[in-house]
Amino acid sequence: MRKINNPFRKLEGYNCFGCSPDNSLGLKMSFVEDGDEIVSTWDPESHFMGYHTVLHGGIQATLMDEIASWVVYVKLLVSGVTSKMEVRYLRPVYVNEGQLMIRAKVSGMRRNLADIEVQLFNHAGVLCATAVVTYFTFSPEKSREMLYYPEPGQFFEEENSEGSELKG
Repeated sequence: MRKINNPFRKLEGYNCFGCSPDNSLGLKMSFVEDGDEIVSTWDPESHFMGYHTVLHGGIQATLMDEIASWVVYVKLLVSGVTSKMEVRYLRPVYVNEGQLMIRAKVSGMRRNLADIEVQLFNHAGVLCATAVVTYFTFSPEKSREMLYYPEPGQFFEEENSEGSELKG
């Protein structure tokens, strides 16, 4: 497994709800690469609750959409935007039982459309939700010009030319 840096932290005004470690209201997700998958472990907090002690379904969907974007960044080496997302909620996810694990990988490509398969597991490793997220991906040039996509090497420590440690 390799820890993934968040190079977007360097951008002035960066405040992503899903992955900014400095957004006090956000999810503060971080990621690792595990073979062909991107993985995030995440500790739910009670202010993300829907029903009493149950993690809000919209937050679950956001967790799955966010990790899918990081699959696009790290595995496809470009930026993209969500085109379609199909979520299946299989079991309740509780905010008071411990850390969740979200796993995602590319399941198919059609021209510039990437299908990302996502699984969300509870603290005990039980599958609680799945999603297929279709991303419209941009060319490397448009990714850099329009969406601030960094040099791909900035996503990993050993490839980071500045040598500074960035917390994901």
